[in-house]
Amino acid sequence: MAIALRNTQLRRTLLSASILAALSFSGAAFAQDAVPADDDATDLDAIVVVGIRGSLEKSLDTKREAATHVEAVSAEDIGKLPAKNVADALQQLPGVNISSSSASEGGFDEADRVSLRGTNPSLTQTLVNGHNVGTGDWFVLSQVANVGRSVSYSLFPAEIVDQVVVHKSSEAKLVEGGSAGSVDIITRKPLQYADPLTISGSVGAVHSDLAGESDPQVSALLNWKNDADNLGVLVQAFYQKRHLRRDGQEVVGGYGQIGRDPATTPVLATNPDLAGVLYPNLLGAVLFEQERERKGGVIDVQFRPNDNLELGLSGFYSKLEADNYNRNYMMWTSQFANSRAPEPGYVIKNGVLTHAVYPAVNDPNNVVPYGVYDMISRPDASSESKYLTLNADWKATDNLEFSFQAGTTKGNGRSETQDVLETGIAPNGGASWSMHGIDNAIDWNLGGNNTASTHRPDFGWIFGGQGIDVLDKEDWFAVDGSLFRTDGILASLDFGLRYAEHERSNDYEIAQGPNWATDWTNIANYPTTGGRYPGDFGNGLGGHFPGGIWYYTPEQLAQINADFANRNYPERFYFSDVYGVEEKNAAAYIQANFDGDGWSGNVGLRYVRTDSDISYTQALPIGSGVPGAITGSAFGDYLPVSESNDYSKLLPSANVKFDLRDDLILRFAASRTMTRPDYSALAGSLSLDDLTHTGSGGNPKLDPLLSTNLDGSIEWYFAPRALLAFSVFHMDLKDYITFGNQTIQYKDQQASQDAGMDVYSDYLVSVPVNTDGTLKGYEITYQQPIGEWFGVSANYTFADGETDDGKPLNGASRNTYNLSAYFENDRFSARVAYTFREAFYAGVSRTDAFYQDDFGTLSASFGWKINDAMSLSLDGLNLNDPTYSYYTESAVGVLPYAMYSNGRQYYLNFRFNY
Repeated sequence: MAIALRNTQLRRTLLSASILAALSFSGAAFAQDAVPADDDATDLDAIVVVGIRGSLEKSLDTKREAATHVEAVSAEDIGKLPAKNVADALQQLPGVNISSSSASEGGFDEADRVSLRGTNPSLTQTLVNGHNVGTGDWFVLSQVANVGRSVSYSLFPAEIVDQVVVHKSSEAKLVEGGSAGSVDIITRKPLQYADPLTISGSVGAVHSDLAGESDPQVSALLNWKNDADNLGVLVQAFYQKRHLRRDGQEVVGGYGQIGRDPATTPVLATNPDLAGVLYPNLLGAVLFEQERERKGGVIDVQFRPNDNLELGLSGFYSKLEADNYNRNYMMWTSQFANSRAPEPGYVIKNGVLTHAVYPAVNDPNNVVPYGVYDMISRPDASSESKYLTLNADWKATDNLEFSFQAGTTKGNGRSETQDVLETGIAPNGGASWSMHGIDNAIDWNLGGNNTASTHRPDFGWIFGGQGIDVLDKEDWFAVDGSLFRTDGILASLDFGLRYAEHERSNDYEIAQGPNWATDWTNIANYPTTGGRYPGDFGNGLGGHFPGGIWYYTPEQLAQINADFANRNYPERFYFSDVYGVEEKNAAAYIQANFDGDGWSGNVGLRYVRTDSDISYTQALPIGSGVPGAITGSAFGDYLPVSESNDYSKLLPSANVKFDLRDDLILRFAASRTMTRPDYSALAGSLSLDDLTHTGSGGNPKLDPLLSTNLDGSIEWYFAPRALLAFSVFHMDLKDYITFGNQTIQYKDQQASQDAGMDVYSDYLVSVPVNTDGTLKGYEITYQQPIGEWFGVSANYTFADGETDDGKPLNGASRNTYNLSAYFENDRFSARVAYTFREAFYAGVSRTDAFYQDDFGTLSASFGWKINDAMSLSLDGLNLNDPTYSYYTESAVGVLPYAMYSNGRQYYLNFRFNY
């Protein structure tokens, strides 16, 4: 297998396994003295337990009573989840992985994506109350480059949640889309409340220690229902603001290679041993700052006009305003590595120039910038999600029930403005670096006098996409029925139909460039003052690199672009980021549910039909003369292309549950599940060379991924609120999507023009391709109270997967584990949790595979119940100040790629309930 994992991980794996084995042994010892579970069940049914213990109890009840293999997280009161969004809470569950980014932007301090059992987040279906939800991303590369099927959890605050259920085995009645499983976020309903009027909420603040800022966090809920208990209205609102700062180091340009030909590589005349040696290119000190403002709300109405009919309306809105400013002060090694020699004493290890000092050069006639500086301000970045549903539940007879649902959901990811300046720095100034492996920052420096008045815009550029507004929209209608039986083992028959129309598209982008009619390269036209990096920049990364770096403020950048940027349409229209995928999805299912003596189960079949219309652009040379080509863009002529991709699939499933004892459950499941290809994989812009018959782009003919799944688990509920469980899983992945070269027939535009008729030729193109793979593993779960007030939980997941040609599966961590402990009495509560995830393959950076290294996060929460109506809590996230590290796998081994530090976050909240 190609994954480059280090030997130290073996020690960590053995450590985690040892911890879990010890915990499991203590659980078994405790169970010997425990009261039998069936004796306590009656007592527990009569006691209402709230807080941490109540939430754990509800979660275990959900898991225990479920017909299939699920995990659950519950929140008894607003904000009781030990996290700040839904993904933060889910990471404590076995087999659940979280990531804080969706493209190549690197890790942040808030969980954003969820995946199951070591798979890509796109293979996990996220639902809200059983239906799909439109999503958006604030980061530009997630909008137009790596456009997947996953949902951004940063739009879902924990306050809206009643319960989250993770389905690890499938049923025919579940909406298709999650090959690895699905996550169902269940919100509160007005008629579930006991009192006619409930008013609750929270007022608090968050402090981010690296940003040095404190911001407000507010939520409120009003629930009313009438005396007849048949009409209820719930209204909830939230407003959450916080500042984020991330210090980083990146090797943006990857690893360049010094030439081998002395005729074109002058440095070889004096240093022949440098031929073919790799060097870090565009090695940068990166400061990212952001202000996140999340606001929105929920409305839910329930009405039961009689005992046989319930009507409902549900609405949700969430917007994340995510203005951000990224600065990257970089060493531009490719400008001098081939032509100028380092001082004696440089070090070459395994074909890599790991240590070098390049002296300053006094040659005004041959000025070379030793550095380049990117300043990118995105003042209007945002993401948004909303839905509206109408529901009707009708009891037609004593044995026949129907549920009807119609809904619409819409998400947007926007980058309306990017104010950017790229400028040369350190002209002939010299440079140095020293590498220390993938766990440590690279020491480096630039010479010269680098200030706001001495940079070199004549060695730079102006770039950045404008006007990006990505739409993710679905309209649907569904009807579900259940026919109940009162005799025999066939307990009920579920059946249903669903039809949805889904669209993901971006119709417009202006890629600005310099306005050559202005004097934009003249340093005299630029401000001579600005801001500076914080004095503690990089303290969390270690190493030695430039600090106190100057920068232009966002307002200054906006004025520079207003003065010098060209944003004219159609000249700067960037067609490569324009795409569209429209899908019509129809499904029908039937599922038989059985209930025997000490066992239960279901068998079902889901039929799915997808008709896709995919639109993208084919890049052509300027003045191509190709019929139908659109001209006027500085990026070349282009041809709008439309393709169809239609398919039908049968998705069988079976689940069986054995109640071996009152406290012991055995489960088996088998299913086939499906995930449609990522949008960017289908609709990436196509670029073809008609002379060499080569090219690159998306692949609209991709097949959907089909996974044949086997799942087994045994669950021992050895005491109240206690569990020891073991599960195994195997996924046979057919048509898994990876990247490779494939021969595909396209219209040969040049040959067609010459022949006066359509000519089709074979092209060798680098595109997403279908392959096969496997994923297998196991999970261990342990949870138990200790005495009256304490409790512990732990889980461990092992996942091993690869494609048939030995390539790694995206997102597959072999080892993950979670450890937590809590204390709770009638007045005070405390909880501490640690999550560890081993290194995993994260994608492709240029031509090299890159990985996110091992990381662990520590969080804690403390609560004080003032009285029955008021409480105070203090939560801390990322308390260990984790560093997120990334590395690339190259022909010479693993090399450092990036590392980031986000600091710690503290949340203080006052909660009230009336």
